[in-house]
Amino acid sequence: MRTRFAVMALGLLAVSAGLGAAGDPLIGTWKLNAAKSKFSAGPRPQGATIKYEAFGANGIKVTAEITDPQGKSTVTEYSGSFDGKDVPVTGSADADTASMKRLNAYTTEVTNKKSGKVTTILRRVVSKDGKTLTITAKGTNAKGQPVNEVEVLDKE
Repeated sequence: MRTRFAVMALGLLAVSAGLGAAGDPLIGTWKLNAAKSKFSAGPRPQGATIKYEAFGANGIKVTAEITDPQGKSTVTEYSGSFDGKDVPVTGSADADTASMKRLNAYTTEVTNKKSGKVTTILRRVVSKDGKTLTITAKGTNAKGQPVNEVEVLDKE
């Protein structure tokens, strides 16, 4: 009985460790599906592409390129582990740090901060088939406007 429990525990550990790299369904390039998305703070962007890459033993590098309604592109980047510790964010008006947590194999949470104050919390959920990413964002943007958005992205 003990041996079976130990094998199961090691198996679960191996599965969870594998999620930090190639087995993570978040890894890849995702393109905004504006028709299925809901934006609350201003007009919807013309487009967005988010790339998630494996980073370290248990983390990701995030590169988001967003084209605003006027056609201007901005690139936001950060890299970190799912340990809840703040990491620097570049290219965002709404955040200068972010912290990440993994809630389960398909769900992660990001807390964005500006000058130490929480601005938005993002929940990223990958569909079981790995083809759709839904990001729910709640909080306040840099202009003080409430953010309550659901962004749907398709895997490229």
